[in-house]
Amino acid sequence: MNTLSLMPKEMTGPAAWVGSHMQAATDLWVHHLSPLEIAALENAARIFLDTDKDIGEMTADAFAAPDMHSTLQRLRRALLDQHGFMVLRGLPIDRYDRQTSAAIFCGIGAHLGAARSQNALGHVLGHVRDLGANPQDATTRIYQTAARQSFHTDSADIVGLLCLQTAQSGGDSLLVSAETIFNRMCAECPNLLARLFDPIATDRRGEVPPGMAPFMTIPPFSWYDGKLSVFYQRQYIDSAQRFSDAMRLTEEHVAALDAFDALANDPELHIKMRLEPGDMQFVYNHSQLHDRTGFTDWPNPARRRHLLRLWISPSQDRALPECFRQRYGSLTPGQRGGIVTAATRLHAPLD
Repeated sequence: MNTLSLMPKEMTGPAAWVGSHMQAATDLWVHHLSPLEIAALENAARIFLDTDKDIGEMTADAFAAPDMHSTLQRLRRALLDQHGFMVLRGLPIDRYDRQTSAAIFCGIGAHLGAARSQNALGHVLGHVRDLGANPQDATTRIYQTAARQSFHTDSADIVGLLCLQTAQSGGDSLLVSAETIFNRMCAECPNLLARLFDPIATDRRGEVPPGMAPFMTIPPFSWYDGKLSVFYQRQYIDSAQRFSDAMRLTEEHVAALDAFDALANDPELHIKMRLEPGDMQFVYNHSQLHDRTGFTDWPNPARRRHLLRLWISPSQDRALPECFRQRYGSLTPGQRGGIVTAATRLHAPLD
């Protein structure tokens, strides 16, 4: 049976936002930290760092910040039940060392859920910066380059970013609603939309769990337990075709992927923001896609663009279909997502 025949013809909840409207509604998704909240975060970080534990061991209980309680509740609701993203603004990181910035960021993340490994090395605190990797190489992780990323989802329920340094130019953050893309395709090209529920191959880019194939077969769209979930990275879909046993993309599949990309890149549908030092952005991967424009960095290495990243799994979250086990390992909320191999050891590198 065609999956679309079992679904609503239009998604109407708060996650089905349109960029031209959301761009102007910053009160909905930007929270300016108050002096009282900043003091609470600094105090919680100081207490945790005095324990000499690795920041990768951060828990909500170990990061008590009572004056942040209402904001953290609002953040959680926005991500899981509402429009799917938020920015916390105004953290004065220019007066912190790296440890303090990371402790505050990981502490906020711990109140959302468990941090997950972002690579085969077990890093729960990722570093997003240009390492000079070749974006055309099929084994390159695109976030380690200065190239345009393209709209995608990460391998966790929630992704968080803390901006430490901005680029000389470019590097803007883009967000688009998966539900809005679904609505447009359902109205304009339902036959193509149906192909996005097929198990299309996505390249693992060399980070392969034991016993697994070097690619995943998770559909770009999944309808499960009354919710639409998205899983998408076009560059990795294209590079998965290098594997002879991956499902071949038909002309109709390519047309569907092209239509998806065209809608995501429509300025009417997505929003653009420039994250400034101290901004923390959190995005719910099941309802939103994110992107980053290409950038030119500063000649001085000390000034180059640098963001910290968290992948987070909330303990109370939507159910996911069985196919997500290929990427998430466990499907249990609070224990799913991330990249885990036989050599993985969880820790939080500060550099």
